[in-house]
Amino acid sequence: MAALRSSQASSLLSHSSRHSLPRSSRRTFTSSSIRSSYDDTVQNLRIGKHTRVIYQGFTGRVATGNAKDSLAYGTNIVGGVTPGKEGEHIGLPLLPDLKKAKEQLKPDATAVFVAAPQCGKAIEDAIEAEIPLIVSVAEHIPVHDIMRVASILKTQSKSRLVGANAPGIIAPIGFCRIGFQPLPTFAPGHIGIAAKSGTLSYEAVASITRSGLGQSLCIGMGGDIIAGTNLVDSLKVFEADPETEGIVIVGEVGGKAEEDAADWIKDYLKRTKNPKPIAALVGGKTAKPGRIMGHAGAWAARGEHNSDEKYSILKEAGATMVDHPENFGGVMKTLLEQSGRDVSKIQVSVQTNQQKRGYHTLRRSPAMMRSQQRPRRSPVSQQQQQQKRSLYIAPELRPVPLYPYLSKIEGISLSLDEAPKDGFYLGIIVDRTERSPCIAVAPTADESQIDARVKRFTYDWQEGPSNALISQAIEYLQLDSAPQAAKQQIHQLIASLAKMYKEKEAIILSGCVSVGGSGNLKLHQPSVTLMFDDAAYRSCKRQEDVHRLRQKEQEDPAELEAENDGIVYVRLDDPDAKIGTLVNGAGLAMNTVDALRLHGGHATNFLDTGGKATSETVKKSFEVILQDPRVKVIFVNIFGGLTDGGMIANGILLAFKEVDMKNVPVVVRIRGTNEEVGQKTIAESGLGLDAFDKFEDAAKRVVEIANSR
Repeated sequence: MAALRSSQASSLLSHSSRHSLPRSSRRTFTSSSIRSSYDDTVQNLRIGKHTRVIYQGFTGRVATGNAKDSLAYGTNIVGGVTPGKEGEHIGLPLLPDLKKAKEQLKPDATAVFVAAPQCGKAIEDAIEAEIPLIVSVAEHIPVHDIMRVASILKTQSKSRLVGANAPGIIAPIGFCRIGFQPLPTFAPGHIGIAAKSGTLSYEAVASITRSGLGQSLCIGMGGDIIAGTNLVDSLKVFEADPETEGIVIVGEVGGKAEEDAADWIKDYLKRTKNPKPIAALVGGKTAKPGRIMGHAGAWAARGEHNSDEKYSILKEAGATMVDHPENFGGVMKTLLEQSGRDVSKIQVSVQTNQQKRGYHTLRRSPAMMRSQQRPRRSPVSQQQQQQKRSLYIAPELRPVPLYPYLSKIEGISLSLDEAPKDGFYLGIIVDRTERSPCIAVAPTADESQIDARVKRFTYDWQEGPSNALISQAIEYLQLDSAPQAAKQQIHQLIASLAKMYKEKEAIILSGCVSVGGSGNLKLHQPSVTLMFDDAAYRSCKRQEDVHRLRQKEQEDPAELEAENDGIVYVRLDDPDAKIGTLVNGAGLAMNTVDALRLHGGHATNFLDTGGKATSETVKKSFEVILQDPRVKVIFVNIFGGLTDGGMIANGILLAFKEVDMKNVPVVVRIRGTNEEVGQKTIAESGLGLDAFDKFEDAAKRVVEIANSR
């Protein structure tokens, strides 16, 4: 234990850190409903004209602007809540708390437009008030805040959560929006869409709209590690919804939501005589292993399949796979025809719905136009926030956060040697399907076998793992011949890691261990992974002691430079790479790299400007991309959802004016909001830029240029 005996480590990471996660008494809510579990609340997702919507954080700037747009769209907003305020706001009732709002406004749903530090508590308040549908859109909510929320959700059967870090939920056929989706993209119709990625879903929506099919219901799962509503929940709603004729799934790297969806699809196709056709996409096939690709949840843990494998799993289950969201409209029309459904009748129904409403979703009111033209941040933030990234502790510093927890286990040692293959793996990680932490163990330390043999034992975040559960995990490790002292140390190690996991707001705490010649346990430092939630510090200033361990001097300077400007940049280690990419949205950025590969192109980087892209961030993105000498051509792929196409075009012009472009050609593809303005600006710039609206045409051109240089 010499390596662990450090007074510096002990003082640096005391258990009673003043910035640790707030301790609250266990909150459970007993529902008076006849429903028996959280799973039964999925039908609360069926929103429409009937849905009475309130806002939490109603008087905030972002909430106010969003509510005005949603009212103009047709959403039945009946008021809102801001603590300590009462009266009227934008002509609607304003109440000081949810209890009064529940009594007086009788809401069916609440849009939680509350900043990340307070968002977890706001969601808990909505659960306590038994609001049937809770939609949380904020980024940067600490993971353990959402774990606490998920633990509470499992104790009740009245409230359903969408989010967090999600665009929300929208029913175009009922003109009901709860979230911040770009309204001009949507049209009332009969295709249900469930998506992890906001930008990829907007592309899918636009394709479906152009095909004349429209959308019945679109559910944003969100890009965080834990989602209140997942893909299977959405599929259950689409199956039961009489307005939904076809289904689109948009997945990405990280978690098992797509695998769970595949299992559901297999069962659905077996038990249904004329099933609704299902098309799917999985972004992140070329994601860099071990890196977070923009979204907080866009990374694969032990035992999780990568995007390429999930693509195959969905295909084998019976979903029709597409490689770019631009293709969903044509594919879905074909699938509907093959299933015997009358596509022309569906298209006529779409047109009738639009005429009845007297409002075409592709025509914007002046107020909405001004709102869409402003640079928009993804709600909700009280200050300029950087993209979320998680903190990994460098190998030489791993004993520091471990020390206070391992020092109490008598006999255990921290070894600098590689773990022997006959050792075993253990840790505490997140089970995204169960929305809870879990003990993860594998009876091997062989890196080539751990993923295939890892088994998870989930437990309640608030209660922690029981002794019985820890014993079950140890039993799976097949340690019958191990000394009793070693078994006891393993039990204590798992319990200590679970304690550290919660107290220090970790995401992964894992490593390989072995039994030494003395019969005592060795934890092998080279195998240890310590990953902590960055949002806990950035949003709430918790865990400062842990985050002081970050070694920025050892990180990629270009990635750090991008991070300082709210841009997520990841350098890709492809020896054939020549194409720099600039994209708005993490999911779209992943899919851009994937789709370029299908056309024979190789990207030098992943770059997500974020939904809050401005002319300045576009200019900065060019500067970061051009630091890589491999770049021979830059591909700008923008889908204007929240991002304005005209503004992006101005940013490109600004880059050419103020940045040394090094004679690197640029190919631009702009679709969505103000696409005509953006394309015209590019075409008339006099800079010789290639401008396209179709992704395939743009990809072919950028690959052609790359191959010629």
